[in-house]
Amino acid sequence: MDRYSFLRELADSWVLLLLVLFFLGTIVFALRPGSRPLHRDAAESIFRNETTPAAAGEKEVE
Repeated sequence: MDRYSFLRELADSWVLLLLVLFFLGTIVFALRPGSRPLHRDAAESIFRNETTPAAAGEKEVE
């Protein structure tokens, strides 16, 4: 078996399975229970100092 055929067979089977499992794991990680507050905090972080700018040297509230 030449190298091309071997790599193609590997990519068609095991690498495809590995990438599908990685994709599903990423989805489960993003939608896991308890992650909603983290996602909301990340989404709203750009609005923390919307009304008044942060003072020089002031650390942002976390």
